[in-house]
Amino acid sequence: MASSSSRPLLCRLAELASGRVRANYRMLSSAFSSTASTERVSQSPAEPEAVLMTEGCVRRLKELHAKEPSSEGKMLRLSVEAGGCSGFQYSFALDDKKNSDDRVFETDGVKLVVDDISYDFVKGATVDYEEELIRSAFVATFSVHG
Repeated sequence: MASSSSRPLLCRLAELASGRVRANYRMLSSAFSSTASTERVSQSPAEPEAVLMTEGCVRRLKELHAKEPSSEGKMLRLSVEAGGCSGFQYSFALDDKKNSDDRVFETDGVKLVVDDISYDFVKGATVDYEEELIRSAFVATFSVHG
């Protein structure tokens, strides 16, 4: 009885804590970052810690850049957010700003940006663009190494 009533409270606390950790991390990293900002760009698909993009993902980003002049040069930002009781959810957005805590991965001239906190959750992931009858979206997939 107590566990069913405390579960939503725990979920809300987890979401609140995760949001606060992210906000504090960003605040601290920007306050203490050096003036010389280095852009970490990974182009090597052989790097096991890289976040890769499929041909479908690259193609879709190029289509978006061609269709929408305002999106030209924007990067795909992948971030991990608290997803309530189910864990985490991955969100994607076009972004033209690179923050000091970002990692940049580039494939065929298209850039994917991941902040340091999210990167810990998406190391080795592959970002694809899936087109289905009911929806089309960018998705992050993880391969299982045996």
